[in-house]
Amino acid sequence: MKIKTLMIPDPITITKTASIKEAIEIMKTNSIRHLPVVDENNILEGFVTLADLKMGLIPSMVAGLTLPDLMIKDPITVDPNSDIEIAAQLIYKYKISGIPVVRKGKLAGIITDSDLLRTFIDMMGILNASSRVDVVLGAEPGVFRKVLQVLEENGVSIINVGMTPQRTKKKTYSFRLSPCKTDLIKKALEREGFKVVAAMD
Repeated sequence: MKIKTLMIPDPITITKTASIKEAIEIMKTNSIRHLPVVDENNILEGFVTLADLKMGLIPSMVAGLTLPDLMIKDPITVDPNSDIEIAAQLIYKYKISGIPVVRKGKLAGIITDSDLLRTFIDMMGILNASSRVDVVLGAEPGVFRKVLQVLEENGVSIINVGMTPQRTKKKTYSFRLSPCKTDLIKKALEREGFKVVAAMD
């Protein structure tokens, strides 16, 4: 999935001539936490967050700080045609909450941690009616296929499969299923020798 499918296109922006108070008011009025700073040609010049602006509000009144003093002048950016994994890795690595999306120097959009979380929730089907069984599997050939076979034989559809990162050879796989009675699925899997660590209707 590409960043351009998730980003907020044509985001609200500000110029560096605006005051810190004006920037805060724009964020509060529009319920946003990030503001790209652009010039008259929509070229990205910086990036500010609500947290940074709030921290600088009092000092700006005392010491005359301006928006350029608080903005990130060389922010991390991503291309709209990059994969969303790139944005997720950058947000996680640098502990940031949003990234400007730039095409040939010009601002094309913005992508935030909330956008990525929403996508993850949609992909996992967490908000949809579903059931889940967590099964511990080793590295033996064919074990994953056998679990799929048991689920199919019991008439359930798999919505998605997640895996917990573990350093041991055995890993816990979370099978999100169409709504079903998981106690029956659990018993069927255990009859085949699988260890079911959680089952949720």
